[in-house]
Order: sequence, then C-alpha cells, then structure tokens
Amino acid sequence: MEFNNLLLEVKDGLAVLTINRPDKLNALNNEVMREIKAAFEHIRDNDEIKAVVVTGAGDKAFVAGADITEIHTLDQSSGAHFAQQGHDIFTLIEKLPKPVIAAVNGFALGGGCELAMACHVRLANENARFGQPEVGLGITPGYGGTQRLPRLVGKGRALEMILSGNMVRANEAHAMGLVNHVYPADELMDKAEELARGIMSKGPAAVAMCIRLVNEGLDMPLDDAKAHEAKLFGEICATGDMKEGTKAFMEKRKPNFTGK
Repeated sequence: MEFNNLLLEVKDGLAVLTINRPDKLNALNNEVMREIKAAFEHIRDNDEIKAVVVTGAGDKAFVAGADITEIHTLDQSSGAHFAQQGHDIFTLIEKLPKPVIAAVNGFALGGGCELAMACHVRLANENARFGQPEVGLGITPGYGGTQRLPRLVGKGRALEMILSGNMVRANEAHAMGLVNHVYPADELMDKAEELARGIMSKGPAAVAMCIRLVNEGLDMPLDDAKAHEAKLFGEICATGDMKEGTKAFMEKRKPNFTGK
C-alpha cells in the first residue's frame, strides 16, 4: 500500500509502520488518521503479516500530538465526532489480533501518547518524552488518554500527568509502568523487532486469544473474567496449534504453527 504520510514495510511477516511527517514532528491530522486506519485494516486482513512495530520518522518525535489548526475549528458536535473517530481507530489497534509494539523514538504527546497506549507493548529510547498536555490548550484528551492512562499507571499518576500537562522522561515512564523497556536510541528498533519476532514464533491463535482475553477481561468483574478465560481456554484446546505445540514440546522439537 502507498500512503502520503506513512511508510509501511513488511519483511518476513513483520510490518514496520512509520508515521512519516518529520517536518511536523509526525503530528496527527485527519489525513494521517485515515491512513492509519487503512494501514491497520490492511494489516489485520493480511495473513502474511504476523506482528507490527509502530514508530515515527526522524529522531525527534514518535508523534508530537494532533493538528491544533484542525482542533481550533471544532464545535460541540464536530468535536464529539472528531474524538469518536479517533477512538474507533485506536480501538482497532488495541483489538488487533496480532501484536502491536510501539517503538517510541522521541516526543509522544497528546494523540501520540494515546497512540502508543493503544499499542500492546511500548518500548522507548532514552530521549522519549510522554505527556497529555491538552489542558494547556483548554481541552481534554480525546483519543483515550483519560481512560487508558489510569489503567496503565494508576489513577493518581494519570491525573497528575493529565491535570498538569507535564511531560515525563522515558525512565520515569518506565518506572510508572507506561513503558515496558527503555533502550539507547541506536538499539530501539532492533529491540522492537527482536521482541516482535519472539512473539511471532509462538502460536498465533494463542497470541490472538491472549490479546482478546486481556482486553475483554479488564472491563469485567474478576469472577466473570476468570470464567471468560476458562471458556476461551477450552476454545484454544480445540485448535490444531494446541495439538502441534504440545506435541512438539513432548517430542523436543520446534513447533510448526499454522494459526488454526
């Protein structure tokens, strides 16, 4: 696929999606969001793609936020529509049945922080900065920041970030659980690919089921979530991948998963 604002490269089943507006610090506008939606629909529907790494072009920003000139024109109705479209796109990423890893290589602010949080795992380089600075513009986060951030770091830390609008450095983001790992800048993409390919070596049906279970279970009471896990564990036991994986373990060989 060809895009005006994205680069999509696929090698041996791993897709690298790069937000490619370095002169604008990879800021999100309506066109970029439409292209992100199209890219992830393509990734979802392409059986040859097994995992995704998302990053930003250049060495300054992952995504530095949204296009303020577009936000300035919004009213109550168009603002709600604007936010809902963003939610729909980031929910598509969050629910993708393939692992999505954010390789945060600089500023991840506003919509950029929200994009990173929609990914399943977040890696960062030492120069990364995270923040939800929307209150400084007289607005709230609109792409899930008020909901995903407290689920990741807890209510108190999330409120501090959201209400102050202050940025946090990569090491602080790691300490609070917003980031899984922090690496030197020249190692970030290699580490992201290493993690992605490690996950790709596992049973794809099981990986997809785990993503679904975590996403759905977080919004359930614990007893309901455990019952849901038991039900889907039964479903995974009916797959060929389960038979192949357990047989390969007993035979001390590498499994040949098919995703079925």
